[in-house]
Amino acid sequence: MKRGLFVGRFQPLHIGHIQAIKNVLEKVEELVIIIGSSQRSHEIDNPFTAGERIEMIHKALNEAGVDRACYYTVPVPDCEMHTTWVSVVRTLSPRFDIVFSNEPLTRRLFKEEGYKIEGIQLYERELYSATEIRKRMLAGKNWEKLVSKSVATYIKEIKGIERLLEITKTDKPIK
Repeated sequence: MKRGLFVGRFQPLHIGHIQAIKNVLEKVEELVIIIGSSQRSHEIDNPFTAGERIEMIHKALNEAGVDRACYYTVPVPDCEMHTTWVSVVRTLSPRFDIVFSNEPLTRRLFKEEGYKIEGIQLYERELYSATEIRKRMLAGKNWEKLVSKSVATYIKEIKGIERLLEITKTDKPIK
């Protein structure tokens, strides 16, 4: 069975991520989705917990019609030494045959360990960016069109925007 690996922080998961995952699933039978920097949350660049990000992925992929049997979600923390990170990924995740990534360090680390690497076709990257979504949330601008309906609903349920505003010590949206 050909199983791929896809790494992301998903802070938050957006339509670009969903499209990339769907494209990768056309190339492999199963996909291991790594929730990178899983130990980080409640920060401006990492506002959501690993558990929240897993829920976003499951909700959005279900909404997109992706069969739950086709993917795994695995939280993986950062390592102080980059050279040990691939070992941690291997320890925490099911086996995989190929790594899908555009991130230079991720590509290099897995290449050094002998994995086949393939780039990811990005979907409207200038628009679909977690950084852009967080900026829009803080500015009180429309961010919901950049995520699936289920993710937008979930972020509202967990009061994600309020969390971001509190993290930045702002009590109202930035204009």
